[in-house]
Order: sequence, then C-alpha cells, then structure tokens
Amino acid sequence: MPVEQLTVQDLSESALLARIFPRLHHTPSVLLGPGDDAALIAAPDGRTLISIDTQTQDQDFRLEWPNGYRTTGYDVGWKAAAQNLSDINAMGGSATSLVVSLTMPPETPVAWVEAFADGLTAAIVGLGAPDCSVAGGDLGRGRELAVTVAVVGTLAGLAPVLRSGARPGDVLAVSGTLGKAAAGWALLESDIPLESLSAELRSLVEKQCRPLPPLAAGPLAARAGATAMLDISDGLMRDGSRMAEASNVVLDFDPAALENYAVPLLPAATALDADAMRWVLGGGEDHGLLATFPATIQLPQGFTAIGSVQAVVEPPGSGVRISGQTADTVGWDHFAD
Repeated sequence: MPVEQLTVQDLSESALLARIFPRLHHTPSVLLGPGDDAALIAAPDGRTLISIDTQTQDQDFRLEWPNGYRTTGYDVGWKAAAQNLSDINAMGGSATSLVVSLTMPPETPVAWVEAFADGLTAAIVGLGAPDCSVAGGDLGRGRELAVTVAVVGTLAGLAPVLRSGARPGDVLAVSGTLGKAAAGWALLESDIPLESLSAELRSLVEKQCRPLPPLAAGPLAARAGATAMLDISDGLMRDGSRMAEASNVVLDFDPAALENYAVPLLPAATALDADAMRWVLGGGEDHGLLATFPATIQLPQGFTAIGSVQAVVEPPGSGVRISGQTADTVGWDHFAD
C-alpha cells in the first residue's frame, strides 16, 4: 500500500515506531534513548528543570480551520516542541530532552505522524536547542488527537530565574513578539479564505501554527541579572498579573512601548474589524519572555523595555497597570474561556 494511504491502524506499534525513531533528534545528553522502559538522561549540573504541556484537538488546534487552513502534523510537532522549550527558557535554562505522548484516532494517516516527528525535530534544531533530544515517549489510541510533551532542562550552573523576584524600581522588558499569534488565531477562525490572505497576514497565521520563542534570551537574561521572568503563553496582562502576584509588586506598562507591538498587527485588525492592542495585551502563544531587570544594568540583547516595577499601593487591583491605571487581566484561561 502506498505510504500516503497508510493509516496508523495498518501498522503495529513497533512498525509505526520504526518509522518515527529515525526522524527524531538525538544528542549525547541522552545516555539511553527510545527502546527501554525509561530513558536515561545526563544531568551534569546536578539539578533538573522539568515542565509539561498538552495540546488537544479542537481545544488547542483544529485539523481544519474556518478559513480553510489545514493543520499538518509538522505544525503540531513544531508547536509541541516550541511551547515546552519556552518553559525551560523562561527559567533561564536550556532544554536537554523531551518525552512525547501522542494519542490518535486509528484513521490518522501515517504520513501525518511522520510529519509530526519531523516538526518536533525541525523546531528543536531551528529554534536553537540543538542539545535537546527526543528521548522517548508513548503512542496511544483515542477519539481525538492529543499531544503531551514533558521537557527536561539544565541551568548550566546558573540560578533559576523565578516569577517571584521582581522588585520595585526594576525595568520591565520583553523578548520576542506580542500579539502576532493571537492575530493569527483570529485569522484562522475568520471567514476570510486562506488563499486570499496577503503574505503579511499569512505570516501571522504561521506565528500561531509555528511559534518562534527566543530561546537564546532566557540564559542571556539569567547571566545579565534578571530578577524575574516568565513565558508569555496566556497573554501579557494575564501572565504579568501572575508575576505581580508572585513578587508582590505592581507592573506598570508604558502605553507608547506597547503601541509599537500593535503596529504590525494593524492590517489584520483592519481586515477583521478588530482591536490590535487587545491582541498585544491579551494574546498568548507567541511564547516570548516577560522579564524584570535592575535599572542599573543594560538590558541584554533582544530585550525591549516596556514599563517598570512599582511597589504595591492600595487598592492593589490586578497587579498590572498601564500608565498608572489598573488594567484588565485579559488573556487565555483553559477553564474559563
């Protein structure tokens, strides 16, 4: 049977794994990789960072979007790697290995699964995590596609950068983009046909399907003396409020600085009759970094100042403000939205 006609129910688990393993990225940090009941990972630092994320069909992605875009296995593999690599980056660390659980309906094409593996590898290498291996995982059968990735990372001797270290007087800064993935999501959910989108608007769709977290920025920020940091996955205001609460401070954002991030989104906002600034404030999944630094140091390369850290005043409100005015904590909540 031609490979393009094969589905996962046409192969045994061993046969499917045999098609996946050669496509996965491997490095010497994995002392024992796929094939046994568990992988063996080197941890020369003596400490291990670990995080986990899940993508579920029709919750986190659609196989076919209203505008006609079809999500590929490559897209899902890329995004699964990117969002997990970003979590390690946000602690100031570097990823060393991933383990991947893929649940899929029996009619899933084998080519889709192979593309998924290719997407994982392409993201690891292309985003700048060449020391990270896919160390193993699990295949399962279910009614819908679901991908769970657990990531392990190293601090390479650095102290972890936590959400709780921001101090009054610190500079508030961002690395990466804001709002582009949210604009891409809105375009995917729109009735504007994919083929009619300009290259500029298509690039926003790509930012949603294949995000580009700035993986060099986390360790760079840690070495530069960042006092707090987190991954912007659920929106600038929502994630900022989490940092503010953990640090017991107020984050005060500069509206002029935020406006700079809205400018590239204006064509999409015009096409959709939407508010570009709302994407900047509440759009997640760009997987940039929000960090705070002492005002006495120069911001590391790739970071842009967008505000300052203030002491808590009464009433405390949400912990996030724009030019001194309390801001809504717009953003993504898996259980409220």
